[in-house]
Amino acid sequence: MAHPPSPSPSPSPVSPPLKDELDIVIPTIRNLDFLEMWRPFFQAYHLIIVQDGDPTKTIRVPDGFDYELYNRNDVNRILGPKASCISFKDSACRCFGFLVSKKKYIFTIDDDCFVAKDPSGKEINALAQHIKNLVTPSTPLFFNTLYDPYREGADFVRGYPFSYREGVATAISHGLWLNIPDYDAPTQLVKPLERNTRFSLSLSHFSIISLLIVLYVDAVMTIPKGTLFPMCGMNLGFNRELIGPAMYFGLMGDGQPIGRYDDMWAGWCAKVICDHLNLGVKTGLPYIWHSKASNPFVNLKKEYKGIYWQEEIIPFFQSVVLPKECTTVQKCYIELSKQVKEKLNPVDPYFEKLADAMLTWIEAWEELNPPPQAAAAAALPTATPVKK
Repeated sequence: MAHPPSPSPSPSPVSPPLKDELDIVIPTIRNLDFLEMWRPFFQAYHLIIVQDGDPTKTIRVPDGFDYELYNRNDVNRILGPKASCISFKDSACRCFGFLVSKKKYIFTIDDDCFVAKDPSGKEINALAQHIKNLVTPSTPLFFNTLYDPYREGADFVRGYPFSYREGVATAISHGLWLNIPDYDAPTQLVKPLERNTRFSLSLSHFSIISLLIVLYVDAVMTIPKGTLFPMCGMNLGFNRELIGPAMYFGLMGDGQPIGRYDDMWAGWCAKVICDHLNLGVKTGLPYIWHSKASNPFVNLKKEYKGIYWQEEIIPFFQSVVLPKECTTVQKCYIELSKQVKEKLNPVDPYFEKLADAMLTWIEAWEELNPPPQAAAAAALPTATPVKK
């Protein structure tokens, strides 16, 4: 008697990319209900949550996520006197998560960022796109006019030198935003209704300030060597092993004369070091949906010194030369801190304080992230954050 064929075995579930090699870092002051929207994309990964503000406040995290939650008391306990380098009441506190992570890659996102949709209406897995960006090379030495030549369906164009086609390792993947643009306070004030959207909209030439701008560009590009950029920390991935010690978001927020320049400071420092060490930075895809516009008047109060100072800061970074002896990120960063103190302190004494904090950050990094041989000889500092 013939027997019916046995049912085919169910296909093994596909493991999320880099599941055991990537941490998601989230700074927050509120309950993380936004994670529900991200559950299909984030649940397989480990979260490091850095609670800003009042450490006695309870932060609710949806069930089913694997996470560590650190508040200011944890920062003080783990770092001791070195905790002074971690900003308070500012999203710059996220870099504490970079410090305590032990994974190769980091993705960091703000808690007012939701899942965006591409022009076809499909939800965008921002994390997967950042991973694609980070595991493929960059081309900082020669611009490819078809953007990222390693993307499926693309390639190097005619005239692109074959000796450059191998590319260099990608250290940073900088994502973009739909809906609320990442504007400074003056631009927010003059364009209060402007939005980034995947939809087109025709407006009469006498209509009010444009409500929407069409800006979904399906592209990734390498930022050329020698070119700075304004890095936004709300949708950002990076290779922690390649550039982690340079991803310090500075002294901002409570007790400091400046805010909202934390991610840009880290971006300027990291880009100069990437250029020196021949590493790549990509920008473009993926998009997230930025849901909440911050108050431009509050932002102006935080930014106004930075708006003035950046006219000195940017030429400084454009002129930085790191000596050939700087062969590691830590050595580059220490040298950069010396130049910050020497050349930016005349702009304002704040920069001497910031330069000292940069050195403290490196000391903390090396204490919590010793080289393998040192780690084998001494136990790491213990941390007892809330774990789920």
